[in-house]
Amino acid sequence: MKIITWNCNMAFRKKARFILAHQPDILIIPECENIEKLKFPPDVPLPTAALWYGTNQHKGLGVFSYSDYRLELMDCHNPDFKNVLPITVTKGKTDFILFAVWANNPQDKDGQYVTQVWKAIHYYEKLLSETKTILIGDFNSNTIWDKPRRAGNHSTVVSKLAEKGIYSVYHKFFNQEQGKELHPTLFLYRHENRPYHLDYCFASNDFMQALESVEVGNYEDWKMYSDHKPLIVEFSI
Repeated sequence: MKIITWNCNMAFRKKARFILAHQPDILIIPECENIEKLKFPPDVPLPTAALWYGTNQHKGLGVFSYSDYRLELMDCHNPDFKNVLPITVTKGKTDFILFAVWANNPQDKDGQYVTQVWKAIHYYEKLLSETKTILIGDFNSNTIWDKPRRAGNHSTVVSKLAEKGIYSVYHKFFNQEQGKELHPTLFLYRHENRPYHLDYCFASNDFMQALESVEVGNYEDWKMYSDHKPLIVEFSI
């Protein structure tokens, strides 16, 4: 299974062909327009299943299947964490739970970015404990911005997930430390001299044991389309 996240910087319909060249089975697209506005060119493959959530019709969170995997937003979704979506991914039966993430909620005075993930993993704690799980998307966070007095900083999110046996595939595959990543996923305002690592895939042990490859797109290939680079993960399942 190949799963990819890419913050497309809006107008996904005009950019889909570039990420689809990597042949994802499941694709998570922050800053994606509403499905009704996704008018793809005739030569761009259509997804076999699609979900979208957001309040801005031009800029929400899209999740797409380009395989036999079916997607269903779970009834337990809490709109208070509107861009952390619990999704059942199935092939005839429940295969795993996917949390699609775009950590961005300006209405939350506690914190609009990693605080959203922190709150969500506590709200969905039982779900995280019981099932094969992937959390993937734009977390808008990094250990370098930790606020020690805030419970829900990036490092505490990482630690909380680790308690559930859920780990970052990038850091495992490349043997990297949080906050010292060698492969940035964002170049702020598309400036090559302002690199950050903000996009993640966290996976439960079932997936970690089947991890085959992790790839981060490079600046030259993606700067024309977005300030973010794709995170491409492949599992042997």
